[in-house]
Amino acid sequence: MRTGKVTRVTKETEVTMTVNLDGSGRAEIATGIGFLDHMLELLARHSRIDITVKAKGDLHVDQHHTTEDIGIVFGQAVKQALGDMRGITRYADVHMPMDETLSRVALDISGRPVLVFRVAFPRDKIGEFDVDLVREFFQAFATNAGVTLHVETLYGDNSHHVAESCFKGLARSLRAAVALDPAAKGEIPSTKGSLG
Repeated sequence: MRTGKVTRVTKETEVTMTVNLDGSGRAEIATGIGFLDHMLELLARHSRIDITVKAKGDLHVDQHHTTEDIGIVFGQAVKQALGDMRGITRYADVHMPMDETLSRVALDISGRPVLVFRVAFPRDKIGEFDVDLVREFFQAFATNAGVTLHVETLYGDNSHHVAESCFKGLARSLRAAVALDPAAKGEIPSTKGSLG
């Protein structure tokens, strides 16, 4: 089984996360941020990655540190679970509709952390959640997982739908990219002979 477990403790947050890339999409999420819990639950479901996360953060300040650190730990746990990446599909992309919104997410498990994030939100907040934190989560994940990640919302009128299409797009891209390719069993999917 391809699993990862990471704990990160700072003066601002304490986050523990486990992932199982060969799971069924089970989620046990407790971040203290309701909207982020919702996004992580759907990320688990649609990627079929089992995710457990417990986070305590300085929410009396704001939700920034907690959201960013969860992205960091998620990236580190996925990287740990991938190991040397033998046999993975590596690349994936998806167009993800969410009602009136359409987002495109493309992913390369390359070892080169890059985020291109072209997403506009119609409003600044989704409930109490600052929409700028969506990008912070994706940036932290891409950097710590060592992936190239392109996220672009082509159109959308509802901020909740925009965020959800981005997270679901990441989920479906991850699901495809981490999948083991039977035709490439035991191979590193790179002409360099290594990834990461």
